[in-house]
Amino acid sequence: MAADKVRERPWRRTREAGRGVREFVVEFVVETVGEILLSAAACLVLAGLFISAVWGWQQSPLLTGGLAALLTVFLCYGTWELRRPAGTSRRGRLAAVAACTATVAMFFGYYASSCSCG
Repeated sequence: MAADKVRERPWRRTREAGRGVREFVVEFVVETVGEILLSAAACLVLAGLFISAVWGWQQSPLLTGGLAALLTVFLCYGTWELRRPAGTSRRGRLAAVAACTATVAMFFGYYASSCSCG
């Protein structure tokens, strides 16, 4: 009986090592595909913003400039809300939306910076 346990141990270790390698490969593939999808989404968002800006500028430069300025102010407000020290006052819904929008914009900006679309 003791001899059977000794014989099973090397096989058990091999199976455990195989499971570990399989988990590593699956995690690596999932992370790689996720990075590719996020980069593609960031490139598509960047291209969509550029196309929208060009189309808007052709239609109405004043309105496009105003909307771009408004979006910039909103993103700056969201960034300020993220970096603001915690105080006694409560953050409102607009501040939460601005902070969330700024976070998503920074996230996509990071991935769009590695975009080799143009």
